Amino acid sequence: METPVDRPATSPSLLDHFAALEDPRQRAKVLYPLPEILLLLLCATLAGADDVTEVGLWGGENLAFLRRFLPYRHGIPSHDTLGEVLAALDPELFEACFTAWVEGLREAEPDLIAIDGKTSRRTHARSKGRGPLHLVSAWASRQRLVLGQEAVAGKSNEITAIPLLLERLALEGALVTVDAIGTQVEIAATILGRGGDYLLALKENRPAMFADVEAFFADPSPGAVDTFETTDGGHGRIEVRRHAVCHDVAWLFSDRRYPGEVTFPGLATIGMVESITERGGGVERARRYYLSSARLDAATFAHAVRAHWGIENRLHWVLDVVFKDDLARLRTGHGPANMAVVKHMAVNLLRQARPAVSLKNRRKRAGWNIAYLESLIRQTA
Repeated sequence: METPVDRPATSPSLLDHFAALEDPRQRAKVLYPLPEILLLLLCATLAGADDVTEVGLWGGENLAFLRRFLPYRHGIPSHDTLGEVLAALDPELFEACFTAWVEGLREAEPDLIAIDGKTSRRTHARSKGRGPLHLVSAWASRQRLVLGQEAVAGKSNEITAIPLLLERLALEGALVTVDAIGTQVEIAATILGRGGDYLLALKENRPAMFADVEAFFADPSPGAVDTFETTDGGHGRIEVRRHAVCHDVAWLFSDRRYPGEVTFPGLATIGMVESITERGGGVERARRYYLSSARLDAATFAHAVRAHWGIENRLHWVLDVVFKDDLARLRTGHGPANMAVVKHMAVNLLRQARPAVSLKNRRKRAGWNIAYLESLIRQTA
């Protein structure tokens, strides 16, 4: 009679996208093949495990389930082995494999892609002089998918990380939104070169252009701007947002500009958002400014600016609250960056799943219902 270990196993097709990932261990000493470790990490994370110790415990309780897909001839690796493998995997190759997998999930219709960074606060290794992991992620707003990520040493390194991330993404027809730290000529050129358009926040890090755009929207000429207004309220707060865009940008490139001034390629729109917030009897006012290569009307501009913050609310918040990312203590080697990829895989699989309950409850269900967990990891088959 066949044992579960001897029975032919079928790996979920999503693991096929990670076949190019090289095992850093010596082959003769490998008891736990890399596909088995990846499947264990993913399944346990989907089912509620938040660190490698919990992953190992979950695997021990669910070995029979895992053997539906792969042999696991030597059972479940220890949490030390899991940590060592995560620390040693090539993070760039892992991220590239992830991006290739996500391309199979994406819809053909162009989307708004938000680029933003997040710090995992407890992944530092002070004894080795290393700060916490800072990850720049790309988020497809309409589909609510993580498209890719790039690990960096800190927020200031986002300027060099963003172009590397963009080079791995399919940007044809997309509108790419980036906060002010990414308002760089090289980043704008990369987006345009890959067939997308940019929408970049403009702050005082571009003092000359910021001052001119601020002055323009303080007193625009009659008929020079298109406007759109929204009102939101709740919890004792009322917020009015007034959006304005202008497509006459030639004056920003006129002869009166100073020699050597930075100019953004393909600039077609300058925009402004004025927020007026009433709370507790007081009123707060703030203005934010933007540059875009797309000729946006005011309503489309308003939607794009608001959609950018979906990466904070629907990705970063989910990682912190649902996946307890800020409590993660994985600190060795490439472990933090590689575990971030596993969590992003889990987020994408849960986002695609039904029924449409909260991600927290989908994750709970995956931990309680093996059939539901199986449907998650087979949904791309």
